[in-house]
Amino acid sequence: MPTIAIAIVAANGVLGDGEKQPFEFAEDWARYKKVTLGHPMIMGRATHDAIGRWLPGRTTIVVTRDPRRVDLPDDPRVDAHVATSLTDALTRARELDDVVYVAGGGEIYRQAWDHLDELDLTEVHADAEGSVTFPDIDPDVWEEYRREPRGPFDFVGYRRRPVSDQ
Repeated sequence: MPTIAIAIVAANGVLGDGEKQPFEFAEDWARYKKVTLGHPMIMGRATHDAIGRWLPGRTTIVVTRDPRRVDLPDDPRVDAHVATSLTDALTRARELDDVVYVAGGGEIYRQAWDHLDELDLTEVHADAEGSVTFPDIDPDVWEEYRREPRGPFDFVGYRRRPVSDQ
């Protein structure tokens, strides 16, 4: 059951400022939708708030210490849940599907880091300002297996190396 982090990351590791992403590329959003469609996604409340809407076609599990701060939609087309811990979110997501996406933000990626099998990143070839960052990718732990150049960014896949390789 792969658990995959999906993110758009600036060259300096910045994800954003806690309210929005510094980069938006139509091709990246189209790929994000295609890749995550039909699978559960786990994200923190701030990331969900930054997206500004519930994403149809996938189960969204929002992790928050205060579930009252998340307004669940009254829409039968949207499958949305709230979890009070990453552990609870992972358990619920793994009950639903054999592929789980972790969609941010920085703190959720850090909490999920040891549970991740793959990283599915859009690596932007520019720095950005912001205080929310993606964890450092240690090449002794992560192996790049795919890179698709797209001009100002690359789609990059990493797999966790087997423990014997680390």
